[in-house]
Amino acid sequence: MQKIKVLIVDDEYLALQLLEIFIKKVPELELVAKTKSPIKAIDILSNHSGEAEGESIDLLFLDIQMPTLSGVNLLKDLNNPPLTIFTTAYADYALTAFDLNAVDYLLKPFSFERFLQAVEKVKKQLTKVSSMDQMEVAQFLSVRADSKIVKVFYNDILFIEGLKEYAKIVCEQEYVVTFERLKNLEAILPSDQFLRVHKSYIINTSKAKSIKGNLVTIGDHEIPISRGKKEMVVKRVF
Repeated sequence: MQKIKVLIVDDEYLALQLLEIFIKKVPELELVAKTKSPIKAIDILSNHSGEAEGESIDLLFLDIQMPTLSGVNLLKDLNNPPLTIFTTAYADYALTAFDLNAVDYLLKPFSFERFLQAVEKVKKQLTKVSSMDQMEVAQFLSVRADSKIVKVFYNDILFIEGLKEYAKIVCEQEYVVTFERLKNLEAILPSDQFLRVHKSYIINTSKAKSIKGNLVTIGDHEIPISRGKKEMVVKRVF
């Protein structure tokens, strides 16, 4: 797992110092910034949003009772908040914290062991999200077609035909024309499921029904196979 980027927001100097000490003891954590000002925290989060320069904040340690803006209201104001652990001396806000999907609620003063428990929850959530993202990436292709981005699931694709500057993705129920070179699509598609059988064709190997001569049948279509690739197609597909 990559380093978990951390921001601390707490108006108490000693709390800032203690959290910094705890964070430095955990190799997976990297303290990006700390601040006593909730207003400044919003600027820091904006500058590390992933869209601006710098890397995004993964984890926010957030005090609740602060002047100008409470931690609860700060979190409510964020459009895409990072995973958040509330750190507070007040037990009254626990229900509110979890209503805001906080990962954990550390009641001051808390020990290093209790801090580690909260961090473990964060690590599990980030691992789960990463796994889900990888699964999502492995299931579909996103291409531009008709001035919009279209999601095409791998399992729906029969074959792809390259036509000079664009490609025709033929699926079971429809087809999508995208201004993308066949070579680029070949690099993106999973090689265990898709095979370039001709300079102008990529097939979904799981959809191939039969082969005769230099033609492979997929659905109602007959796809040409380059002479030099027939043996490879037979071994891979049949």
